Amino acid sequence: MAHSPTRRVLVIGGGAAGNAVTILLRRAGIAVDLIEAKPDWNATTGSGITLQGNALRVLRELGVWKQVEASGYGFGSLGVTAPDGTVLFVAEDIQTGGEDLPATLGMQRPQLQQILIDAVRASGATVRLGTTAEALEQDADGVSVRFSDGSEGHYDLVIGADGLGSATRAAIGITDRPEPTGMAIWRIAAPRPESVTRTDLAYGGPAYIAGYCPTSENTIYAYVVEGCRDRASIDPATYADEMRRLAQAYGGVWPEITEHITDPAKVNYTWFDRLLVEGSWHRGRVVLIGDAAHCCPPTLAQGAAMSLEDALVLAELLTSGREWDGELLQSYYDRRVPRVRTVVDASVQIGQWQLDGVRDADMAGLVGRTMNVLKERP
Repeated sequence: MAHSPTRRVLVIGGGAAGNAVTILLRRAGIAVDLIEAKPDWNATTGSGITLQGNALRVLRELGVWKQVEASGYGFGSLGVTAPDGTVLFVAEDIQTGGEDLPATLGMQRPQLQQILIDAVRASGATVRLGTTAEALEQDADGVSVRFSDGSEGHYDLVIGADGLGSATRAAIGITDRPEPTGMAIWRIAAPRPESVTRTDLAYGGPAYIAGYCPTSENTIYAYVVEGCRDRASIDPATYADEMRRLAQAYGGVWPEITEHITDPAKVNYTWFDRLLVEGSWHRGRVVLIGDAAHCCPPTLAQGAAMSLEDALVLAELLTSGREWDGELLQSYYDRRVPRVRTVVDASVQIGQWQLDGVRDADMAGLVGRTMNVLKERP
């Protein structure tokens, strides 16, 4: 395949995976155009995010760890409580990113997105917001792309980082779709009660799980997980009432949190999905990363970490001096899929045990085994 002196890459989607791969490719001198469908670059949506050490390790590689550390809330343990708030046990978290990074860091999702946006802007990538790829046509030299604004471009490689409902995935003929696991989550950002210094999870009660994670000195995000309901049957105007009804059954700091569940516009309701594209994550010169290729329930808090690791591994291969061909893109899949499969399967299993009411499930064992795998570099 003939290359122009500067290789050109199109990244479709400006979430964690797309932003991360853009930063890394620009650092190697590769020309990158990033397009994002949302005019606001998703800078204001989302409540909170839990990042474990292996995600923080990638953020450090991106050069943004100091900003992340300053705006997030790091901690090293996980509490499990009874529905009334009684702490049953506290487990030390495994430091999957190494001893010099926190085991876990919570932060407000818009804060993380803004830090990554600033790094993409500083990288010199060309960014176009409110823009999608309407058509992809591959030839021997790469991919011709027609954009929603009528413009066209030609690229050596297209990276589909456009999330769970990826149009890129569909456009290249991969028919896998996310499948609901049977659970759904209600989420909200709230002020941090003084005593909340780690994630606590309550199992049982009217929901499967009620939990919270500190996201800064002043904020947390709180969530309750229940069985899926038909989304169409829940009026968004009642979101706060629905979440409050579930949350009211929990003790400890929950009464303090529940007082802030008042504005339905601030409550997010999402189904848990599972996806793992099998065989390969590319077709020709178009390759998928992040949620476009795989997703899992947040039961292990590894979704963003897997997306960030994809970006790191793909960028490493693309900047290795090797030919950009099917063999290189297949080696990206081969390197990622065992690790991603471990996370997807474990995340789904934890939820399935709860759906099935399995009382003697070895949840701690499964989590421990999975986290030990993640200590290894991706």
